[in-house]
Amino acid sequence: MRGKSPRPAREEPDARSQLRARGVTIALLAPTVMGLLFGAFFLYAQWRITAPGPATDTVIVWLPPGTGTGGIARELTLRGAVSGRWMFRIAALLSGERQHLKAGEYAVPARASMADILTMLRDGRVIEHKITLPEGLSSAQAMAIVASDTTLTGPPPPMPAEGALLPETYAFVRGVTRAQLVARMEASARALMAAQWADRAADIVVETPQQALVLASMVEKETGVDSERARVAAVFMNRLRLGMKLQSDPTTIYAITRGRRPLGRELTRKDLALASPYNTYVAPALPPAPICNPGKASIEAVMHPARTKELYFVADGTGGHAFSETLDGHNQNVSAWRAQKKSRTTRP
Repeated sequence: MRGKSPRPAREEPDARSQLRARGVTIALLAPTVMGLLFGAFFLYAQWRITAPGPATDTVIVWLPPGTGTGGIARELTLRGAVSGRWMFRIAALLSGERQHLKAGEYAVPARASMADILTMLRDGRVIEHKITLPEGLSSAQAMAIVASDTTLTGPPPPMPAEGALLPETYAFVRGVTRAQLVARMEASARALMAAQWADRAADIVVETPQQALVLASMVEKETGVDSERARVAAVFMNRLRLGMKLQSDPTTIYAITRGRRPLGRELTRKDLALASPYNTYVAPALPPAPICNPGKASIEAVMHPARTKELYFVADGTGGHAFSETLDGHNQNVSAWRAQKKSRTTRP
């Protein structure tokens, strides 16, 4: 009996071929998968970067000089301005702003996004602080204001000379030292005086910028009425031309207090006889130095005094002064002022 011929055995796929095929498939799919993952992450990051932030109110953040991106992200997270410091670092990287973020003190608005914050830090929109020196303060009084400002740093510099500071409002950012700000005040005063001296009237009595500053300090302390400053300056200059003593009460007060404190009382006859180069009831000319830090208006008044022959002025009871050319007229104004003053003190 003839047997059947055996069938040829089925060839099994080689294991290496299978692995190779799988590898090719993975290699072909990997870029697509990676692209999808990256795209998904990019969309997620964009959403996180532009989404409103977690802060429900304005957040104050101080970023000292030298703070890197990591430190910025950590501080913003600690203050509650952003949620997730790593996402902020990624945002800084993706935005290209990582190397352009500026130190300083920032007021981050409520709900500010990471994109908003990055723009603030790139543009350096720091908080601006201000300090005001009113006109007529002594240098000691001005330095007390500078010393008490808690935003400034460092110790106060040595006491500036009287009249060396320009009274005005100064803007500064956190991190500025007291010495730096005072140096700005001194530079502003020098620049203003140089400009005013160059533009002075040709016939003013004072011969140097320092004399002009001394006289401006007296005008500053004599009146706070802008319209009177040029007349007060003219009275002093008219008296200087005639060799008359200036007899300015503020100079006597400064001789007593040196600007360290208010006098706190009225001047007495004994005060007016005080032997001091600052007391113009005794000294025959200008004081040796300013008695305060005068403002721009008083300096301008000295550089361009009024055209008048007036030699006297006295308070008129309304905050201003009554002016006169003669002693008789002055005595009448003084009598009127004393009568008005007495009526106020005896009025029930």
